[in-house]
Amino acid sequence: MPADVPALVCVLAFNGSNQLAVRQLGAKAGLPFTGTDLAMATARLEGAFTVHTPPVEYFTAATGGRSYRVFFTQVRGQSADAEICFRSIEALQASPAMLAPSLAGLITGLEPYLNEIPYLHLGENDFINKFRPEKERNAAIYEQDPTANPLYQSRLCAAIKALARRHERSANAPVWLDFGPVRYLIPSHFGFCLGVKNALERAYETLAENPGRRVFMLSELIHNPFVNEDLLRRGLRYLQTDKGKPYPASAEPGAPQLWDTLTADDIVIIPAFGATDEDKARLVRKGIAVTQHDATCMLVEKVWKAARSYGRDGFTVIIHGKAEHEETKATFSNTRRYAPAVIVRDLEETQRLCELIRSGDPAARARFYTLFAGKHTPGFDVDRHLERIAVVNQTTLLMNETRAIIGLLRDTYRARYGEAGAERVGSSDRNDTLCYATQVNQDALSRALAEQPDAAFVIGGKNSSNTYQLYRLCEEALAARAFFIQSELNILSPAEVEHYVFPSMSAGRPDGRIERRPLWPGTRPDPVRILITGGASCPDGIIQQVIARINGLFPPASLRSIEAVLADLE
Repeated sequence: MPADVPALVCVLAFNGSNQLAVRQLGAKAGLPFTGTDLAMATARLEGAFTVHTPPVEYFTAATGGRSYRVFFTQVRGQSADAEICFRSIEALQASPAMLAPSLAGLITGLEPYLNEIPYLHLGENDFINKFRPEKERNAAIYEQDPTANPLYQSRLCAAIKALARRHERSANAPVWLDFGPVRYLIPSHFGFCLGVKNALERAYETLAENPGRRVFMLSELIHNPFVNEDLLRRGLRYLQTDKGKPYPASAEPGAPQLWDTLTADDIVIIPAFGATDEDKARLVRKGIAVTQHDATCMLVEKVWKAARSYGRDGFTVIIHGKAEHEETKATFSNTRRYAPAVIVRDLEETQRLCELIRSGDPAARARFYTLFAGKHTPGFDVDRHLERIAVVNQTTLLMNETRAIIGLLRDTYRARYGEAGAERVGSSDRNDTLCYATQVNQDALSRALAEQPDAAFVIGGKNSSNTYQLYRLCEEALAARAFFIQSELNILSPAEVEHYVFPSMSAGRPDGRIERRPLWPGTRPDPVRILITGGASCPDGIIQQVIARINGLFPPASLRSIEAVLADLE
């Protein structure tokens, strides 16, 4: 086309379900909102939609013999122009005959920006959803009648939190529950964090508000099998496993994936861990609302924002996390938009990375691509992209380990570049990105362990990373007298407790396993002093059921009543 022909402006308008406003072929076939400049295109937009976000330019494209500057906007309500309707991107791509030639040429240009379409109404520093203030919480949506559903309710836990949790962000002294022959030590902070509460409320509210519609969760809401099973009983379905393996639509041989049966009428909830760009793009193409049902924890988003900021400042981002974990996969996917990135699992793997950083041998540095295969961004240049690095982390890991990783990296850069080398690792004015709820649970547990209990039970799902980190603290203090369990069902007798041995690549345990141990070897202490805590996805009801199960190991006549124990707390 002639160079002196000015580009037209085209505004692509999407609704809250990520469907594109198109003019149906007819008397005015073509793109609905175009003009010689943005003012003209916006005027045409406002003739159909009075409420819209400011149009933002995304790309340029040539089609139908003209060049276009393409802007995106998000609109609300129905079009005042009867010839304009909404269609999903997938439907438009599948039926080219539905498209005016000029629009057909622009659809392919959308691909790199699909993940941004649901969030056009948000500013760069806004969060998808913020934690609700306590007065706006809707815990009643899932805290059902305890006689029918004891999963979420516990009189003991409620009393402990009222007494000990004076501040959400700071650990206080633990609480003792004296049942006579057995005493329980409960940290001030345990169980559901605000991110989990937020995700739970969203899931139960969505099910309650949408009878008759299919409601899916991208993957497990949280890492607790009892919560996820309760949601399944209420009609929720999962699209894929926590490792990203799609579920089939039925047990029939050759059945399609549930993903492939989704329509724009379906609801898909994004769990607290967040979602990868690839998964979000699939939802956008199908015209499924994303933002309204995105329960990503704002503290996970905080990590994403930190990674974006580091990337813009020229740092490569080192992600301390488990490459197979949903949160780390989402963080990696989000980060690679802004920066080269590498995932390190632990201090040992960071040491391997540091050896490559210190080495000036090209052959040795080339080992990076083998050691970190599948854990670095495409096109990673080991010589160029390790010049300056910054660390973010999976929010559920131990803060001390993340700090040790940062310290090791700084020492490594000092060794290679001199004292100023430490400045190549992050920035001194930035804090680490560990979730404060994870940290305060760990701090509260450490204060409780200082009381030197006889045994400890850490309760949570087998795939719960933050629960395992709590167990690690207990194991350091109590060795074999620390137990990682999922519920009271794992306590078989004083002689047998089903302890879950968490998978560990560094320890040569790629898969988890159950190991049976005695609750107290040798003579039973009198009284028995047992610490109990739960991970961030452990409901209070399970904690009380564990207490009830252990109480059942003692003669009933020897036990004080719950009422008497509650009276001690008043």
